[in-house]
Amino acid sequence: MIDWRGQGHSSRRLRDPRKGYVRDFSDFEGRRRNLRAAGGPAGLPAAFFALAHSMGGAVLLRIAHAGKRWFDRMVLSAPMIDLPGRATSLPVRTLLRIMRFTGQGGALRARRKRSPDRHGFPSSTIPLTSDPVRYARNAAILEEDPTLGIASPTVAWADTAFRAMNTFRGVSYPSEIRQPILMLAASNDSIVSTSAIEEFAYHLRAGSHLVIAGSKHEILQEQDRYRAQFWAAFDAFVPGTPLFK
Repeated sequence: MIDWRGQGHSSRRLRDPRKGYVRDFSDFEGRRRNLRAAGGPAGLPAAFFALAHSMGGAVLLRIAHAGKRWFDRMVLSAPMIDLPGRATSLPVRTLLRIMRFTGQGGALRARRKRSPDRHGFPSSTIPLTSDPVRYARNAAILEEDPTLGIASPTVAWADTAFRAMNTFRGVSYPSEIRQPILMLAASNDSIVSTSAIEEFAYHLRAGSHLVIAGSKHEILQEQDRYRAQFWAAFDAFVPGTPLFK
């Protein structure tokens, strides 16, 4: 497991460590390259199967599209193919480009997100999970170590992310990927577009997908009834797991 640049305990690029920032998505790809070259911890064999969530899924799709076979198979949880509604429309992308070129790349694109509160769980307003226990666990972790937290994305992050998502819209983009990929999407996802995931997966040459009904964005931090569906699909797809016989 790794912390992406600018997240978790990984180094931060801006003076304010709470800002979500990346210069370009190629910076994330470099991190994967280092992991692959290291051959795994303590000299163990390199990992040949990748599991990534949301933004990490977008990074791995770019790697696979470039023809880099660092992994035999990929499992992507709610990959960031696109955002709901018109969040990544041309006017929005143009505005972000202008703001970045005028030196506002380090500015927050939106107001800071409120940290999770483990003493309350308004499930109707929580976009990530419907599981109050795992939500409270995450809130407790942030209370103990606030440096793990991250606020809203910056203009620079949004600009490079929106440009990546725009390339995914290319008619031939998914069909040019030869990597075996399994995509798991959440039907109640308000963070990324589930319909975009379905459309993208439909055109993959060696891919499949499953929409988990009732789940929110963080499928692996959801209730067990949703997680069980995820792991069943994972076990059926990845060689070496109990169900892959």
